[in-house]
Amino acid sequence: MTPSAADRPQMSVTEFEELARTSPETVRLEFISGKLEVKPVPDGSHGAIVMWLLKQCMQQRPELALYPEQGLKVEAYCKGRAIPDGCLAPEDHFVGQGKWASPEGVLMTVEVTSHDPDTDRRDRREKRDGYAAADIPIYLLVDRDACEVVVYSQPEAGKYRNRRTYPYGETAKIPEPVGINLDTERFKNYAR
Repeated sequence: MTPSAADRPQMSVTEFEELARTSPETVRLEFISGKLEVKPVPDGSHGAIVMWLLKQCMQQRPELALYPEQGLKVEAYCKGRAIPDGCLAPEDHFVGQGKWASPEGVLMTVEVTSHDPDTDRRDRREKRDGYAAADIPIYLLVDRDACEVVVYSQPEAGKYRNRRTYPYGETAKIPEPVGINLDTERFKNYAR
């Protein structure tokens, strides 16, 4: 059976990386499910959430670092390239890896939803599945539309087996290998 045009990648990974390398700094490009994606530039509340997460991770797990916007090769997922809002990994983990790093050794990826029409498909489905297929143990989604934090864990066969939802204000328990308790009360300040 021949794949339809919708199933074929829009370009090769090499072509995407060249395009991303030469794109202006005001544009963030990703290659998800074989399709070119333009990731919205974050707003102030988005940035505040990422900084709060960074502080929480540093306080509870000082041997780890939450790297904002580190590009990952999500090869198992249609030879993709994703830019999570955060990647939790051991300190200095990405040294020497360049713009597109291997997901091996990443303990958690973080996405904070944007207020755009593609966030449902991109953050709630495609990127979640890409991180699971790359065997990243934890995917943390801060869903600003639903005012909740969703913790996905136990990747198996390209899907996360566990999903736990915490409304803003509850303490989100992030399981091992991360093993932190995330205070989400402050996220109420960033809701629309």
